[in-house]
Amino acid sequence: MVRTKKAYLLMVSVVMIFIVYVLYHNFVQDPQAAEFLHLKTDLKRTLHVDAWLTVMRIHVVFACLSMVAGAANFSAWIRMKYPKLHRMIGYLYLMCVLIVVVTSGYMAPYATGGKASSMAFNLLNIIWAAFTIVAIVKIKKKQVLSHRKWMTRSYAFVFTNLAIHLLTSLFHGGFGLAYTDSYKIAVYGSIVLLIFLAELVIRIVYKKA
Repeated sequence: MVRTKKAYLLMVSVVMIFIVYVLYHNFVQDPQAAEFLHLKTDLKRTLHVDAWLTVMRIHVVFACLSMVAGAANFSAWIRMKYPKLHRMIGYLYLMCVLIVVVTSGYMAPYATGGKASSMAFNLLNIIWAAFTIVAIVKIKKKQVLSHRKWMTRSYAFVFTNLAIHLLTSLFHGGFGLAYTDSYKIAVYGSIVLLIFLAELVIRIVYKKA
């Protein structure tokens, strides 16, 4: 129990630090996303920057909210003492995930790395939405343990952006691959990595359940 609590606090710390970084980078340091946009080459369709920026900002805000809502609902204290609040936060999380998926779907055709990356993002969106909906269905059927496992799988995908950045840095900075190729590998790799980590957490946390 103590180890689980420490792991939870570590996760919350990572979430809060990452959210501060993301909000600062996207709304203060580089609000026009100039650093990211200059990496988008050979696009097959016209990128309307103003519209893209608006969608990207909505995407960022609701992605951060999904991180907070999901983290809050993994709190045993909230779940046990305030079940109605837990339920409300759960629906907030679902709403955030769906908004993130829709906005990601808009941005996918303009993804760095072209069609290969676009396909990966669309696959990722389908998986994340599916995992989240399954989690909701499970709790509606009073299958609490199954609900928690599917929520773990869903919540893993709030770390997609972090995983992509880390893997891109590994392949580009570590192995010297071109940035575009590194990014494409990272998007696909993040799907595999996040599912693997979710299953690992499930085996560790729920092994006695």
